[in-house]
Amino acid sequence: MAIVFPFVILLTIGTVQYFVFAHARSAALTSAREGVNAGRAYQSSPGAGAARAQETAGRIAGNTLRGPSASTAGSNAETMRVTVSGNALSLLPGITLRVSQTATGPRERWVAP
Repeated sequence: MAIVFPFVILLTIGTVQYFVFAHARSAALTSAREGVNAGRAYQSSPGAGAARAQETAGRIAGNTLRGPSASTAGSNAETMRVTVSGNALSLLPGITLRVSQTATGPRERWVAP
């Protein structure tokens, strides 16, 4: 029993860490999608998309996504792209789990018929 117990604890910590990481990825992707939706609206700026993504990450991620940042690098006149990055909460000291999720969508614009 004394030999098996450390492995049970390690397995439990590993399982919880996996789900915390998965939640952080989900929060980053949701934030990126919200940023794309805000930034691709007619006559909206990429800065509006980055601001919405940053605000959404702060609101829904809680402590699972630390230091979230939003970038619109790769956006152009036809495409809106938002990348949300941060670090997932780690249960083990000294381990950094980087999270980065990107969402892309077409920008709304007037096109002559």
